[in-house]
Amino acid sequence: MTPEQPYQSSTPSPAHAVMEPIDSSPPEIKRLIRRVLKAENDKLHLRNPIGINDDILQIVKEEVQ
Repeated sequence: MTPEQPYQSSTPSPAHAVMEPIDSSPPEIKRLIRRVLKAENDKLHLRNPIGINDDILQIVKEEVQ
C-alpha cells in the first residue's frame, strides 16, 4: 500500500452491490426502475400509500408496450 494507491477491499461495498445490476441494465430497464422509484417516493409521505401497486402496474404496462 502506497500513498498513491490507497487500500481497496477486494469485496464490493454494499451500495455498489445493490447498484451494479441497475447500472449494467439497458436504458429501458433503467427508465422503468426510475419511474417506479419516483412513484414510490411520491407516496412516501402517506401513512397508507393507497394505489401504489396500481401505479407500478401501470408503469410496467406502459414500459412493456
